[in-house]
Amino acid sequence: MKMIWLISFEESYFKQEQIESLIFIILGILSICLALIFLGIIKYSFFKGMAVPLLAVGLIQLIVGTTIYLRSPEDKYRVTQMLINKRSKIKTEEIPRMEKVMQNFTVYKWIEIVLILASIILLIIFYYSPQTYWKGLALGLLIQAIIMLSLDVLAENRGQVYIEQLQKISKR
Repeated sequence: MKMIWLISFEESYFKQEQIESLIFIILGILSICLALIFLGIIKYSFFKGMAVPLLAVGLIQLIVGTTIYLRSPEDKYRVTQMLINKRSKIKTEEIPRMEKVMQNFTVYKWIEIVLILASIILLIIFYYSPQTYWKGLALGLLIQAIIMLSLDVLAENRGQVYIEQLQKISKR
């Protein structure tokens, strides 16, 4: 019974990881398509500005989401094998890997916060300006940075729960 709980706990973590990576993929595709519509069809300066962060961050969302989605089954299998065959590797391999992932989330969050602040500053600077390109760029950046920060906070929270569970397992 205990082994079933252990395996279902890690299976749940990787299932949630795959779901969030699908959200990244969908957002990336939508962002890229919207950027291409803005650049190719609408062509107003404001929308051209919005297209820049939509396209750039959309590519990041698509690449990161696809990478995680494709990697998750392998990660799940690897951790399951550790739980079944070599539980000591949880402490020596999986927990350190996750601690590095968590450190990366701190870096990502700070970058996203800086981008949010920069976009707000740009919106304030160009509020009364006829430079609609910069307003569009700032708004697109603000939207993408808020989305990325939100998803990274969710992933970080899920990762923290996962690490706590791994630490409990490694003490048994």
